[in-house]
Amino acid sequence: MLPPRFAPYLFSLFLSGMMSCLVSGIATYRAIGFQPDFLSAWGGAWVTSWTVAFPAVLVVAPVARKLVALVTAAPSKI
Repeated sequence: MLPPRFAPYLFSLFLSGMMSCLVSGIATYRAIGFQPDFLSAWGGAWVTSWTVAFPAVLVVAPVARKLVALVTAAPSKI
């Protein structure tokens, strides 16, 4: 089991992997349709997109958190 300090990095890894898989699958389908080599093309597109998506999530996530904090109300203190 990994220590909790790795949680944000693992979250970014899993999120970027799942999202890049989904988006590359849709893009591959739109580009070539369900061809006999669809899974091979999708896999290649996924690996390429994941190598971009993971570092991007690490950089963009803090910015997204700050934007969310700007447009949401602070929790009320009771």
